[in-house]
Amino acid sequence: MKMHREKQEEKICILKVTLSDVFGGVRGKPHRILAIPEMFTLYRLAKEIVGAFDFNFDHCFGFFDNLKLWTKSNECYELFKDIEKEQGLEPTNCKSVQKTRVGGVFNKIGRKMLFLFDYGDEWHFIVELKGLESPKQDIKYPLILESIGNVPPQYGEIEEELP
Repeated sequence: MKMHREKQEEKICILKVTLSDVFGGVRGKPHRILAIPEMFTLYRLAKEIVGAFDFNFDHCFGFFDNLKLWTKSNECYELFKDIEKEQGLEPTNCKSVQKTRVGGVFNKIGRKMLFLFDYGDEWHFIVELKGLESPKQDIKYPLILESIGNVPPQYGEIEEELP
């Protein structure tokens, strides 16, 4: 994780990120507790989540307010919004992850969003704001405060090709 020293007035978001099934189920699933500066973008949050679960940050992603049916979300933020013009993609109704701050979305304790990483394999993570804190002096953020459970490999086992 790239470290960031906070200004005293900036708050730190304490986020619980739990790997979930496609229906939003989290029972027995691995989770991480992250301390993320509220001024970080959702893009940077996504990068920190992916790194905390030992995945490669190599796919598009989005944040959605519908935890079970992300395609039916009323509020969403996607990387596609940031790259649609340069990639010639159809415009998305979602907002930008590169221009949206963590504190602007996770602004109420208990607020949850689905973080969907890799639209092909569809890794689902439930992100919940558990608290807001003042930064601690001489601590560099972001931080992984807790790491519970083993994560499955991002790509599963790679089979060797037979000659």
